[in-house]
Amino acid sequence: MIEGAPHQVPMRSLLLVLVPAMLLIPIASDMVSLVLPQVARQFDATTAQVTWVVTGFLLTCAIGIPVFGRVADRFSLRTLFTVALTVFGAGSLLCALAPSLLVLVVGRLVMGSGGAAIPVLAIVAATRLLPGDRRAVGVGSIASAGGLGAAAGPAVGGVLGQAWGWTSLFWIMAAASLALVPAIRSVIPGTRPTDSGSFDLLGGLLLGGAAGLLLLGVTRADGPAGFTTVGSWLPLVVGAAALAIFVLHMRRATDPFVPPALFAHRGYAAALGVIFVAMVVNLAILVLVPVLVVDVNGLTPAAGALVMIPGGLALALVSPLAGRAVARGVDPGSAVIVGLGLLTVAALVLAVGGAGSRPLVPALAVLVVGAGFAVVVTVTTTAATSVLPPDQAGIGVGIFQAAQFLGAGAGPALVGALVSARQRSGGDAVLPFYDGGAPAFSDGFAALVLVGLVGVVVGVRLRAATGVRVPSSGR
Repeated sequence: MIEGAPHQVPMRSLLLVLVPAMLLIPIASDMVSLVLPQVARQFDATTAQVTWVVTGFLLTCAIGIPVFGRVADRFSLRTLFTVALTVFGAGSLLCALAPSLLVLVVGRLVMGSGGAAIPVLAIVAATRLLPGDRRAVGVGSIASAGGLGAAAGPAVGGVLGQAWGWTSLFWIMAAASLALVPAIRSVIPGTRPTDSGSFDLLGGLLLGGAAGLLLLGVTRADGPAGFTTVGSWLPLVVGAAALAIFVLHMRRATDPFVPPALFAHRGYAAALGVIFVAMVVNLAILVLVPVLVVDVNGLTPAAGALVMIPGGLALALVSPLAGRAVARGVDPGSAVIVGLGLLTVAALVLAVGGAGSRPLVPALAVLVVGAGFAVVVTVTTTAATSVLPPDQAGIGVGIFQAAQFLGAGAGPALVGALVSARQRSGGDAVLPFYDGGAPAFSDGFAALVLVGLVGVVVGVRLRAATGVRVPSSGR
């Protein structure tokens, strides 16, 4: 419950601060991928060592997102935003000034510990502060900013890193985050929730640890040995065990970190499944297509970046339209099925005709991916938040964002491992009618077609379950 009467903030004012804040995190996550060779040369490090610049940020975000979701139910959003952006900015400064790889990785851990809060806080702020008739558009705009940032991150990092060096990326992140602090404080009210229940520290540690370990295991599998190395399968096993213990604890605790009623709602549970699947397909395609068009189709890196632009444009244009459609009464489940269908069709086009084709084919596929993902992320986020009672908004959004983040990490890693394994084994593509020159990539995209179809099935469940709210915990 929120103290006093609910505050409402004009949507334009709120989005002017929340959308840039939301953009920071996926850009910060993905911007370093193309400058890792620079980092390795400067610090005389191996590829395995510099990958911790990426992995460290992902792990702290995966651990922190559900924790901050719960904290958002107890503290002022203005205070939490201030702390999160300040910590994120301090981590960025540490990275920009890093004299060694170890300090750079520590800086990325600090960035992730602050950045983990921002996606959760942005969605919670829109849910609490916008009137009901504007909430779907606002939430959709903020959610789409996350997808747009993920699409733009590698391009931003590649262009700026090549022009000004890799440290420039972190100077820009530091300046942007610290500049947002006064802007956020001028717009977000200082009221705080009145959550009088005890804080389930053990549950938070179990959930955060499980998320971090599972993501670590998946990302470590994206290599020549796949899941056969101890560094991959051991975190997966321990993470699965921690998740199982968390579920048992959640059912027995008096005031659990995550209320069991949250998962009892079929609409919310289906939304979690849909967003995880959508992120797996979306991010895997965004990672695989640049590699395909450069390494297989022979485009230059600059031309390869141009292929990705239509997806970002489609995402930016379709997201607000999807939000308005939901606000006007379009069935969320049906819209999600359409969006997942577009993702699946794009993966099939790439599986059949991506390799060896003219740039127009992958560009059109990426455009369809952007449009489909815009529909899914906007509608699913709105559907998930609309069923949450006020006393569970923070943790509900936190779990939803964690599922999104885990899907974003799992998709590229799992499909990348599949493509690497198929390149080593050789042989024809799985699709009988494929006659291109890159069967490993065809099989990778074909696997995403199957994942997309699973998502469509989950989307059918979402359509059947929307419209019923999660019961309040009564606190």
